[in-house]
Amino acid sequence: MNAVLIVDKPAGLTSHDVVNRVRRILDQRSVGHLGTLDPMATGVLPIVIGNFTRLAQFYVSSEKAYEGTVRFGFCTDTYDAEGEPTSEQNEVTLQPEDLESAVAKFRGVIEQTPPPFSAKKIKGVPAYKLARKQKNVTLQPVQVEIKQLEVLGVDVDRMRFRARVTSGTYMRSVAHDLGRALGCGAHLESLRRTAVAEFAIEDAHTLEELATSAGESHAGKADVGTLGLSRAPRLRLSTKTSTNLSNSLSSTPEERPFKGRVDDKNHDPGLISSLSVSSPHTALEDSGTDPQPLLELFVHPRQLLPQMPCVTADELTAARIRAGRTVNLPELSRARQVKVFAGQRDLIAIATRVAGTLFHPKIVLCS
Repeated sequence: MNAVLIVDKPAGLTSHDVVNRVRRILDQRSVGHLGTLDPMATGVLPIVIGNFTRLAQFYVSSEKAYEGTVRFGFCTDTYDAEGEPTSEQNEVTLQPEDLESAVAKFRGVIEQTPPPFSAKKIKGVPAYKLARKQKNVTLQPVQVEIKQLEVLGVDVDRMRFRARVTSGTYMRSVAHDLGRALGCGAHLESLRRTAVAEFAIEDAHTLEELATSAGESHAGKADVGTLGLSRAPRLRLSTKTSTNLSNSLSSTPEERPFKGRVDDKNHDPGLISSLSVSSPHTALEDSGTDPQPLLELFVHPRQLLPQMPCVTADELTAARIRAGRTVNLPELSRARQVKVFAGQRDLIAIATRVAGTLFHPKIVLCS
């Protein structure tokens, strides 16, 4: 099964918890995510399944959008509501004009210091591991860009905001630094991610919706049960495991591990393996399963990577692409990279122009 699913991540789960639940529901080992979220945060979490995990390389620097709340009055050690206070709580009544003046300084390209509880490494050791042991954590500022930071509302000591940022930006640090700029301390109280690259919150589905659709695909073969506690119905798909890739598919820093957690497996999106089928539609049909309920949840492959044009290959061209051979695509001579399809849904490769009208498959998504 090759597919992209946008999950509306609930609060309280790590991104890897979501990956594990998708694995169980779809009975797929090859599952990963494109950009992590804090357990506290909710919203858009793109999930890649099967050979589509290889698309992660194109989303490493994806722009992201958020909405959330900053609470002013005291700081925390994690820069969010899950941390321990590091300053006395002050009574604060925000003045809109002072707040807007401070917020304006955070728009554009800025230098930002990551939180001590983050995945940034110090001499090869993640900063959060040192912070948990109460060791001194000194991280160097990095350059990020905040393309939009809009104040949506002010309520005594809280500010609601909307932001659009480049990859690598910590909204927790924005909240912390805003409090320091106003001299009263602050932390991120809530966060909801509304977009990652071309994926928006309107495209997202809950884990319950996925479990229900998987159950419908099996025409009641098994009861989904309690999500995450009982095993969901299995999709009997033919898979061929190839290799295991380590660590995350695409890491963005908006996920902070639980302070007391020592199981670092929660931050590994898991085993990535190659599958022998080319599309979810084909795989589900081969298994005798009605594909429609699940297909309605998956992102249509032609909507992926919209900056790349699509080309539908004939049988001969598709065979050459699958074999990793160069092909001639004269109608796309100006494109740098293209998505190659066999039919309407089967994305078989991403091809890169090597010279003139000749394209070579950068990655092959089905054998």
